[in-house]
Amino acid sequence: MTGVSATQLRREMELGSYQTAWAMLHRYRTVMAGPGRDRLRGDVEVDESFLGGPEPGVPGRGALGKVLFAAAVEVNEGRIGRARLGVIPDASAVSLAAFLDANLEPGSRVITDGWSAYPAATRERYTHQGTSIAASGLHAHEVLPAVHLVFSLVKRWVMGTMQGSVSPEHVQAYFDEWVFRFNRRHSRSRGLLFHTLLRQAVDGQPVTYRSLRKAGRTRPAPPPARGARQPPPSLDVGRPELPWR
Repeated sequence: MTGVSATQLRREMELGSYQTAWAMLHRYRTVMAGPGRDRLRGDVEVDESFLGGPEPGVPGRGALGKVLFAAAVEVNEGRIGRARLGVIPDASAVSLAAFLDANLEPGSRVITDGWSAYPAATRERYTHQGTSIAASGLHAHEVLPAVHLVFSLVKRWVMGTMQGSVSPEHVQAYFDEWVFRFNRRHSRSRGLLFHTLLRQAVDGQPVTYRSLRKAGRTRPAPPPARGARQPPPSLDVGRPELPWR
């Protein structure tokens, strides 16, 4: 479930540039969170966290310079189900309500900490169960164990597999990849997952490198190729005796 960074993909496939590998991976990420996917239901833990290192300024939910995101995780008798991650502009009731509406079925029970925005964010659409961390005398990961485990895993993935090389403008795309993998972690057929991803890629809209660069900061475009372009040696497999499956 670790995935691969653009640098590693370029090295292993012997591609001509980092930009080619980066764009290839991002094209797959654009179809990993397709429209119409089932929303979470039942008991769902929800919380927010930051992606990024320490920054000077206001601490906590008002901090600047880091990416604020929300996570929602299904829980059923102590077992962790599916998850959703979403970048949010702030921790206001309006922003949290938009995240909940996009990812949770109405009527679900939303389990949160004591942040004051949640009662308004869940009103009339969800059942809300909030627990004040300070009043309970417990740590945050004890009150919301599932969502804090997801925080730990996704941050470890970003800092490990991706080496922290994730620009703020593209964080949501990386979240979509992680969620795609995490929600299918119990699948016994890697071939079926690969088939699902390819089908979604074929059905998706074309994505150009130029449009990806407009979405955020990336490395400069590579210089134009000189002469005829040749396929990388990694694609030279000769004539296989059996068809690809």
